[in-house]
Amino acid sequence: MNARLKLALAAAAVALASHAAAEVVFYEHDEFQGRSFTTKKSLDNLRRQGFNDRASSVDVRGERWEVCEDRRFSGRCVVLRPGRYSSLTAMGLNDRISSVRSVPKNARIGERNYAPAPIVAKITFYENPGFAGRSFTTDQPVFNFKEYGFNDRASSAEVIGQSWEVCEDTRFSGRCAVLRPGRYPSFSAKGLNNRASSVRNIEAPAPVAAKITFYENPGFAGRSFTTEQPVLNFKEYGFNDRASSAEITGQSWEVCEDTRFSGQCAVLRPGRYPSFAAMGLNNRASSVRNIDANAPMPAADYRRRDNERLYEAPVTSVRAVLVTPEQRCWVEREQVAQNQSSTNVPAAIAGALIGGILGHQVGGGTGKDLATIGGAVAGAAVGAQVGRNGNTSPAASQDVQRCETTPNKAEPRFWDVGYTFRGQEYHVQMTTQPGSTVTVNAQGEPRN
Repeated sequence: MNARLKLALAAAAVALASHAAAEVVFYEHDEFQGRSFTTKKSLDNLRRQGFNDRASSVDVRGERWEVCEDRRFSGRCVVLRPGRYSSLTAMGLNDRISSVRSVPKNARIGERNYAPAPIVAKITFYENPGFAGRSFTTDQPVFNFKEYGFNDRASSAEVIGQSWEVCEDTRFSGRCAVLRPGRYPSFSAKGLNNRASSVRNIEAPAPVAAKITFYENPGFAGRSFTTEQPVLNFKEYGFNDRASSAEITGQSWEVCEDTRFSGQCAVLRPGRYPSFAAMGLNNRASSVRNIDANAPMPAADYRRRDNERLYEAPVTSVRAVLVTPEQRCWVEREQVAQNQSSTNVPAAIAGALIGGILGHQVGGGTGKDLATIGGAVAGAAVGAQVGRNGNTSPAASQDVQRCETTPNKAEPRFWDVGYTFRGQEYHVQMTTQPGSTVTVNAQGEPRN
């Protein structure tokens, strides 16, 4: 084989490799969630892929791609550089893309035709709490912090663009915590202060469909029914006052003993509830609805039963779920002077009262089950009586509501723990970090 032919073949191989690396992945929802499809070739009509006017985020790989709002590359078009675009809303193309084509390497594109550059996923570690001291930044996985002279030194971090998994041992082993984009002023609460040894960027998990399955007997046995929608009356399913256990995915649900979400109610977060007895709802549930995920946890009885044989199940995953900033409000009594010099000014009267929910300790105060506490916020304002005589009355008092946002201290709200038992995978939430095993009964239910 002569030198010229070898050179031609080498050039062709490079071209093929480059072309193979050029692809674009469209996602149905923001943040690369939902249904998706990938293409390595130009498409003049996304209807054939069932994706016309459906794309909300996109991952561009290898080369530049042009996306257009009309078929056959017409209408308004935008050129995307390689990178991850978590939302197409800012460029006015959310749910509007109808065609796409790769841009030749040598093509000259005016800067105004490009979409804004995507945010690069990166994480910056700091030696001291509060983002102080020596630091290092990476946009790639790091197997061992020793490469940066930072092993067991990180005390705070800033995360941009994507979630990262930080682990206490090299090669992403040992205890790990997932950090979503944001600022984490202290690692102490996560048990990783001066202990981080590896990190990698990860995809956020796809949203799980919100549904609840009720079982007629404890331990997920007997007849069952599943719903993804609120149910006003279990009689519609022949299940009134029959539920004894439940499995929940995707979102929290409120289970009530009377129809139309009345009577005694309990909020169940995603997980497995082998018995309703501890909640006082065994064979009493009559209605259910999905609610905000920040509601308090229900009671779950994980105490050992009499003569119950226990086993040790190996832990397969541990994820710290961190608290988010919250607003704290209170009411203060304030002295004010009433000026009655104005005329025809209507009195202002406003009042508000928001009921509070006090969380209860899970499992009767024992074990590692999650306990949460809600709060109550009250606010009121009094009207000002206005006269025409121009006099100023003596100092009066009024209630003034004041609020402040408490900072995110990166404290775990709970730990998501996965374990396996007899070939089946289980999932539970704990208030403390588990060991290498979880104590369970013969049905795989956690026990203290």
